[in-house]
Amino acid sequence: MFEITPLLSAGFSSSLLLVAVALALPGCNPAGEDAKRLREACEAADVTACNEFGFKLLRGEHVLRDEARAAGLFGRACEGGVAEGCVRLGIMHEDGTGVGRDTTLASTLYQQACEGGAMEGCTRLGVLYREGAGVTEDLTRAAGLFGRACDGGHVLGCLHSGDAYVTGEGVGQDLARAAALHQQACDGEVLVGCVRLGELYATGAGVTRDVARAAGLFQQACDGDEMAGCFNLGELSATGDGATQDFEQAASLYREACDGRHAEACYGLGVLYQNGTGVARQPARAAALIRRACDLGYADACPTESGS
Repeated sequence: MFEITPLLSAGFSSSLLLVAVALALPGCNPAGEDAKRLREACEAADVTACNEFGFKLLRGEHVLRDEARAAGLFGRACEGGVAEGCVRLGIMHEDGTGVGRDTTLASTLYQQACEGGAMEGCTRLGVLYREGAGVTEDLTRAAGLFGRACDGGHVLGCLHSGDAYVTGEGVGQDLARAAALHQQACDGEVLVGCVRLGELYATGAGVTRDVARAAGLFQQACDGDEMAGCFNLGELSATGDGATQDFEQAASLYREACDGRHAEACYGLGVLYQNGTGVARQPARAAALIRRACDLGYADACPTESGS
């Protein structure tokens, strides 16, 4: 089993004493008293309390925020068999938050978490295998981990599993299965899942084509500030697919998505300003929006090498 003691356990007791000094607990404050209770339970070797107190330190909830000490507490919890602690510590190593960035160590921690029953660990490990980050790329293993996480109730795993079935990466392509998985994700309030499901309904891929249902799913995502939903609604308005063509509405939706840093929406809005479609023609504004789309990563908005 992977040993994390040399990395995180040294000086644990002294760190807890320093954490105690950092507590900001106003008298008779129930939330503050809860933080104090968790600290004392952690000092008494309750590893579940260490994990919960680590959350408070990481977020600065009624204690002074301390990412490095939070990592130490998550490490203690992970060592003690709290799988959720392994997930939290893995995330911190993947992001380089409070500890050194180390995706290989993160992958080991996610594996430990997944085996311990923390399904988020399975999902996160699957992403690393899909991207070849900290581990050798293995799409089949990634797909298996996403399926395991989804079956275990982690709805983000359902989203990734659905994506795998759309592309056929690591599994046989199965658009009907993808639709069912994206429905699970959407039902679990993973708004990207609503967008993915809407795209399947908009094209009739794996489901009977139903543009009205697609629009409803895009609207649900947009209302939840998922900018891809706003952009896709704008696309339906611009094309008139399933509804009356409305360039003014398209411009409004593109603008909302662009403000939320959706690159293709900035490009779409730029084209409308360039052509004076649904908005007054403004070449300078169009150019600025298209540059923004490029800066945000939409390659089609970037100038070619010839400058055209």
